[in-house]
Amino acid sequence: MITIDEGPERAILVGVELANRPSPWPLEDSLDELEQLARTAGLEVVGRVTQRLDRPNPATFIGSGKVEELVTLRAALDADVIIFDDELSPRQQRELERAFDDEIKILDRTALILDIFARHAHTREGALQVELAQYEYRLPRLTRAWTHLARQVGGSAGRGGIGGVGLRGPGETQLEVDRREIGRRIAQLRRELEEVRRHRHLHRQRRRQVGLPVVAIVGYTNAGKSTLLNALSGANVLAADQLFATLDPTTRRVELPGGRQVLFTDTVGFIQKLPTQLVAAFRATLEEVTEADVLVHIIDITHRLALEQAATVEEILQDLGAADKPVVIALNKIDLVPDPALVAEALQVFPKAVTLSALKKKGLDDLLARVDEVLEERMVPVRVLLPYEEAELLHQLHERGSVEREEHTGEGTVVEGRVPPWLLARLEGYRVD
Repeated sequence: MITIDEGPERAILVGVELANRPSPWPLEDSLDELEQLARTAGLEVVGRVTQRLDRPNPATFIGSGKVEELVTLRAALDADVIIFDDELSPRQQRELERAFDDEIKILDRTALILDIFARHAHTREGALQVELAQYEYRLPRLTRAWTHLARQVGGSAGRGGIGGVGLRGPGETQLEVDRREIGRRIAQLRRELEEVRRHRHLHRQRRRQVGLPVVAIVGYTNAGKSTLLNALSGANVLAADQLFATLDPTTRRVELPGGRQVLFTDTVGFIQKLPTQLVAAFRATLEEVTEADVLVHIIDITHRLALEQAATVEEILQDLGAADKPVVIALNKIDLVPDPALVAEALQVFPKAVTLSALKKKGLDDLLARVDEVLEERMVPVRVLLPYEEAELLHQLHERGSVEREEHTGEGTVVEGRVPPWLLARLEGYRVD
């Protein structure tokens, strides 16, 4: 590993507004977010270049005149890295590299996010997921631009370590890696992750047998998911004011106001232009969202683009097949809102939302009560005759359902009440009119 002591690498950001690909995000706001990502990766942003085009240049993404401007600006600012706010094709990346006479790193938003994920993946599962995404991203981009990619996945990078993809061996040796060898590694990673997915599935099955409902916390990155989980459960999850501060999911048991026990699980934060490689690689982790009973969508009400962030989360949930899940909207950070009228406006957009401050632990009871209410709404009415030998099933019905009437007969116990959908299948053979 090569360590550079001259200070953080200096980066220029490049953003393009495309007429044929309109975005709800203003260009400057998207670049602000890209700058946050760059700072999270340890870079110093020293300049920005923007352009408005009808469509991307197939060779260089930006126009030829803008490329020349970028070359000049790079020399003037002594920049080490140029980061595009959109994903570049392999051809575009190669042509941009050729436009510079010396060694400079041309990265895009996807490469930057992959680097940050590599830094924050602290479990074996997280490291495997990130490494797979990085290999799949890098495979069509085997050019000189990747000679700086020497850092192990999840390891700490020295200054100047931006873009590490977890490949073994430093510098030029990376270019000697045979495509077939990379293909083998990708296949191996997929097999290992499939095993992880199988173990997660078995773990969820055991969790279902225990009968605890699962509540997944989802939201835009840095909206306060980890802070909320810490506030609700006393978990010691890293909660930092940076994008993707936590990557690996954490699950904790929480008691609702009515005494019901549930499992709250924190998930990876979402972001606009989330790399498709990450969505695919993190399938096992993101299944926690698709398998949850209720989603708590936490929104940073102080962010100027809170509505756009919420829409991004909803789009990703749609892509994951989780759009039909019951959702509780939680408007977070109300302690930082200067004008109460802004909260009232937000509640007009999200009329059933609860307001809270996860950091100050305000509004948590309202959130838990709302989750309890949603879980109760999902209960299914049932009338069953349970044989006396099914004492454990009767106990589960009391523990996980809502018993309205119970009568002991010669044949067994007649119970009327409401149960969660997952328990209905276990009662099917005992249902009576």
